[in-house]
Amino acid sequence: MILVTGGGGFIGSNVTAALAARGQRVIVCDWLETGDKWRNLEDVDLYDIVPPTLLNETLRKHDDRISAIVHMGAISATTERDADRLVENNVRLTIDLWDWSIASGASFLYASSAAVYGDGAQGFDDDWSVEALARLRPLNGYGWSKLVADRRFARDVAEGAPTPRHWAGLRFFNVYGTREEHKGSMRSVVSQITPRVTAGERVTLFRSHHPDYEDGGQLRDFVHVDDCVSVILWLLDHPEANGIFNLGTGQARSFRDLATSVFVALDRDPAIDFVDTPVEIRDRYQYFTQAEMGRLRAAGYDRPFASLEEGVAGTVRDWTQRYGGNR
Repeated sequence: MILVTGGGGFIGSNVTAALAARGQRVIVCDWLETGDKWRNLEDVDLYDIVPPTLLNETLRKHDDRISAIVHMGAISATTERDADRLVENNVRLTIDLWDWSIASGASFLYASSAAVYGDGAQGFDDDWSVEALARLRPLNGYGWSKLVADRRFARDVAEGAPTPRHWAGLRFFNVYGTREEHKGSMRSVVSQITPRVTAGERVTLFRSHHPDYEDGGQLRDFVHVDDCVSVILWLLDHPEANGIFNLGTGQARSFRDLATSVFVALDRDPAIDFVDTPVEIRDRYQYFTQAEMGRLRAAGYDRPFASLEEGVAGTVRDWTQRYGGNR
């Protein structure tokens, strides 16, 4: 069986659904709370679901039966200011599960983040040598917490310390797709504007405050969640692939392209307005991200990634089927 932490969340629930669909026994560890997050799992055949308070008990109970941990659980808000919460949830838990995987012989896949690259001054190469990681400077506590775990594991490898028999860290870039409605204001731009475009409303994007970028021309590596799931399943099936890997498409696209794709998918004429980027984040705003994908390709993953237009069209179609165009 496979344990998926954060298995009720956005990426985690998509991973859980895919694993269950291929007959895998899956244990989800997550908080579902009082909203509709549970709906991410309403069509999934689960072996068990436990709150994080019972994680250690669950690991003890199934010590010899869990073949892999897919650790997607984390505080993912880039605005989180409580560093102690970030350490407890993003650093301490990740290291503890790494150590458990070493002792148990289970595979360990965990969510890192493109936030470790900070303003991009060092580029977006997933070189996970101790020296390369030391040069990175994240812009927020969330990115720092992910980098702490990456650096610990890279040093373990470099020093010949014990590691899980199979492990991989995944630096997710801008992921979008189905099963993220529960995230509220932290949803992807696709998820946020699809209901508005469906209702015939105009949408807003941030105005550019950089002379090299036009309004809406800020660039991101947008990757569909189905491609992320495909990579995770592939890694689970290929224990020879170990290390830290970027997970994007390798092709940056603009927010204007993204919004226009939503309008096109809904057969509407683009209607886009621009507002100033909030002052409190303006000096830390990224204008360009693009994953270097050479390491994952070199490891053997050769499937194509969905284009922005393909991914957005599929996301809009799924949203319409789930909600009937009504929210």
